[in-house]
Amino acid sequence: MKTAATALLAALCAASLSLLSCTTSTDNKSSDEMNLTKDWDKVFPQSPLVEHSKVTFKNGFGITLVADMYIPKDAPEGKRLPALAVSGPFGAVKEQSSGLYAQTMAERGFLTIAFDPSFTGESGGEPRRTSSPDINTDDFLSAVDFLSTLDKVDPERIGIIGICGWGGIALNAAAADVRIKATLASTMYDMTRVSGNGYYDSADNESARYEARKAFAKARTEFSATGKTTAGGGVVDPLPEDAPQFVKDYHAYYKTPRGYHPRSGNSNDGWHTFGTQAYSNARFLYYSNEIRSAVLVMHGEKAHSRYFGEDAFANMMKGNPCPDNKQLLIIPGASHCDLYDGGEGNFIPWDRIEEFFGTFLR
Repeated sequence: MKTAATALLAALCAASLSLLSCTTSTDNKSSDEMNLTKDWDKVFPQSPLVEHSKVTFKNGFGITLVADMYIPKDAPEGKRLPALAVSGPFGAVKEQSSGLYAQTMAERGFLTIAFDPSFTGESGGEPRRTSSPDINTDDFLSAVDFLSTLDKVDPERIGIIGICGWGGIALNAAAADVRIKATLASTMYDMTRVSGNGYYDSADNESARYEARKAFAKARTEFSATGKTTAGGGVVDPLPEDAPQFVKDYHAYYKTPRGYHPRSGNSNDGWHTFGTQAYSNARFLYYSNEIRSAVLVMHGEKAHSRYFGEDAFANMMKGNPCPDNKQLLIIPGASHCDLYDGGEGNFIPWDRIEEFFGTFLR
């Protein structure tokens, strides 16, 4: 068993990673270099039912974000479509789960984008593989900005989908932006909670947080002296025999052809050591009970992260002025990663998701 401080640091590094691996980071892409991949390099097959293209837009902090846009080929000419912005999981890229969600929903009549967050994948921002609760929330708001300007989009019918750690970010965005008419938080983490408290709140005490802060301070001092970051938190490989089941589940997705991608932090060496420090000193969901728009929180019955979704839903319902458009959906038999791509049981309830957005993005 690792100490509570180590557990906290692991959570800070990658949202999924209870075992650490530390190497020198080689991801030094300049924020001005937008060498976008032209080939289809997703972990899922391309659909013949949608048009795909790369698009870029700037967030509120001036960082250029790169997204894959999916448009249904059978969309009526001249008709404005409902639209969805998708991101996640935390540390993943648009070529993985978020792209699958976006393409599938485009097959069902929505114009969609799956975007790489700031500092991640093909998007800009330095240092690479870092994160910020403020900037990441703005990434979603800026995706809504972008969608609302498109001729093919009805600006009154925009929703968002956040997967894993981006589920919590999606709820934070929905609380901030009334243009977001419907939100799906799928297999969500509350990254601020796990970063500050550890898994299952096992490190929710001053002593554990102090030890983590000392580790961050050391890493920042070393970076200031050398200019080099170290990475920690990529999904451990090879997989120890005694690894917890949820770590095995992550490995089965990120480290196999099922979900591996060379630009994904979760598939490789994770965040740089203090790249998610800001999350440990912040809290999401404070105003989630003031979200008036529709929300669907979807989690797997067997997911280790299920408590994040259930607690977030309970908090959102406390005194909410519009409780009737809030839904909690627990998928029988599904684990956390099963809702990334459906898993062997095809667990993602696409019809239910289409019904939710079809109802609230009329």
